[in-house]
Amino acid sequence: MLACLPMYDWPEVRARVDAFYGELRARSKLDLPEALTRPADEDALFTLWRDPTLVLGQACWGPISLGMLPGLRVLAQQDYSDVPGGDGPLFRSVLVVRRGVGAQGRTTAPANPATPPVGQGCILPDRPLAGKRLAFNARHSLSGWIALARDLDTDPAAQAAGLIESGSHRASIRAVAEATADIAAIDCRAWALALQHEPCARDLTVIGWSSARPGLPFITGAGIDERTAARLQETLIGMGCHPPGEEFS
Repeated sequence: MLACLPMYDWPEVRARVDAFYGELRARSKLDLPEALTRPADEDALFTLWRDPTLVLGQACWGPISLGMLPGLRVLAQQDYSDVPGGDGPLFRSVLVVRRGVGAQGRTTAPANPATPPVGQGCILPDRPLAGKRLAFNARHSLSGWIALARDLDTDPAAQAAGLIESGSHRASIRAVAEATADIAAIDCRAWALALQHEPCARDLTVIGWSSARPGLPFITGAGIDERTAARLQETLIGMGCHPPGEEFS
């Protein structure tokens, strides 16, 4: 069997990720892999996601809902209450630009709506992508692309002046900071990690938040038996995760 928890596995917090997995192994009393598999790139990640022997993983609702990961079963939802923009199993994307650049590209005094909106709705500037180059991790990403498309009710490509597919939220943050791109939608937990561990994030400012949607789920592969899946689900919920709910809307 294989196990991977790749979605927030930044080098700076890998000890924390390993500790979470070690606690889950101990609590579950299952014969799980001793160590996590860490995919080298997105192709390797999709290979892992599609492996029927993947006993534990973490995925994105984007490719799941698009039918790109058939057979995966959702076990539980991570809790996001510890980061701004999170509310139990729900998370938001934060819309960021370079500090001092307003929503329409004009130089302004920084406007940083650091507090997420009340309720589950979004708070976004009018036409936030107009005249801007959008950095995004992938078109199948819920937080980096799909959430923005749904909240704007349009294909982001129809509004943006250019598109930069970065491959990761961290790379999108760097692209905006380095002026390769002008704007990006970032998973709120990834943004919290960036504020702690990515120095260039300090050069960016927040101009909006997406609607709240179910965050990244813990999953298991199609070849894992029901007893093991049920025990993993029970253990994850016992560690503060949430039962699986409806997919994002």
